[in-house]
Amino acid sequence: MGVIALTASAPACAAAGPAVLGVSVDFILFGVTLLGVALFHRHTLYVALAGLAAITLYKLGFPGFKEGAGLAGLGAHMHSEWVILTNLLCLLLGFALLSRHFEKTHLPAVLPRFLPHDWKGCFVLLVIVFVLSSFLDNIAAALIGGAMAHTLFRGKVHIGYLAAIVAASNAGGSGSVVGDTTTTMMWIDGVDPLDVLEAYVAASVAVVICGIPAALQQQRYSPILKHEHQHIHVDWPRLGIVFFILIAAIVTNVAMNVKFPESSDHFPFIGASVVIALLLTVPLRRPDWEVLPESFKGSIFLLSLVTAATMMPVEKLPAASWHTAMGLGFVSAVFDNIPLTALALRQGGYDWGYLAYAVGFGGSMIWFGSSAGVALSNMFPEAKSVGRWLYHGWHVTLAYVIGFFVLLLVMGWHPNAPHKSGTRAAAAGADPTAVSRSAAFHPAEGRHTRLAMIPARA
Repeated sequence: MGVIALTASAPACAAAGPAVLGVSVDFILFGVTLLGVALFHRHTLYVALAGLAAITLYKLGFPGFKEGAGLAGLGAHMHSEWVILTNLLCLLLGFALLSRHFEKTHLPAVLPRFLPHDWKGCFVLLVIVFVLSSFLDNIAAALIGGAMAHTLFRGKVHIGYLAAIVAASNAGGSGSVVGDTTTTMMWIDGVDPLDVLEAYVAASVAVVICGIPAALQQQRYSPILKHEHQHIHVDWPRLGIVFFILIAAIVTNVAMNVKFPESSDHFPFIGASVVIALLLTVPLRRPDWEVLPESFKGSIFLLSLVTAATMMPVEKLPAASWHTAMGLGFVSAVFDNIPLTALALRQGGYDWGYLAYAVGFGGSMIWFGSSAGVALSNMFPEAKSVGRWLYHGWHVTLAYVIGFFVLLLVMGWHPNAPHKSGTRAAAAGADPTAVSRSAAFHPAEGRHTRLAMIPARA
């Protein structure tokens, strides 16, 4: 409940209703939902749906939504969120089928030929996931990593190692504008991709900090295969299908964000590209449709939490600083990082590399804190326990903190200049005294970096 209180204490709220001890009833309902998910991990879907229903009914009856009151407000709210929700649903289901395609290529069974035959092989697998996520969606990277782990460890994957796979996928996506939904949101909003790249300073450290303990856990639990299976026949057409689907998603993501950035808000192009690519390849290889029912349940669970999070009456985050950015990493473990990122972009004043790392990697600390964690937990249901995830995946939280402070020490905190065209001119034109220039010392390079015209806080 501490992280919920942090978000609830934001300076401004919209459509806020009654409060109990200073905490809006909206957040209390959301907090109870998260507590139910943590306690009743065998019934997470029903708890999430019940929580969403309770929050929706409350919003309908009392404070209303940001977009208005009653059913009209609910309809307007869902209309504003349907693109992100549909993209998530398509990606979760599509990449679940893709991971089965990848596992059935038998390529993971060839990996013992190239990987070390001890804990270092387990660690190298995490590095592979990290690299994959830098140019693939982090959901796809996590599921491909899960498919490889399922083969290499004979179906016995330690929960601590599952947490590390999710952490590696989120870390790899944190510094790339095509690797995570939140970084793609920054790109669409006008943030320079180079401003996000510095997140890799923290992410690379974090992968080492959590990867080594997780590799040791896995090696003790179920050692990596020492020898590849004999007479392995790699299914090259199926591998081609995997590449075709991934390339379709990457090309669509880049094309829409470079050529038609505003269109991305009106239609789920990325999710649709994955679905279309899958359907086009059905004549070549039949997808493993049997995985869809369980994946659909997990997807609805995540979408329920995401939708509930978007209904929370938060209009503004605490003042932008490295302390706030670090705190948002812990909040993102339980509160969806998409609305957090949207609020931060609206507010401005952040060093975007810090925010990308915080809201990306921070979600790895709990299994439902990121879409990659939910997707991998659909593949390994035993991971759907907050207590076991925190106990066995303790190294993820430690890695997040150490990685953040390494980034702070190496790069320093430098709030980026306004990235939206017109912001600077509008601020200067309205009131020349409302903008200021500031210098920030860079500890690693021993120099001062001039920040561009930044609107002064009222």
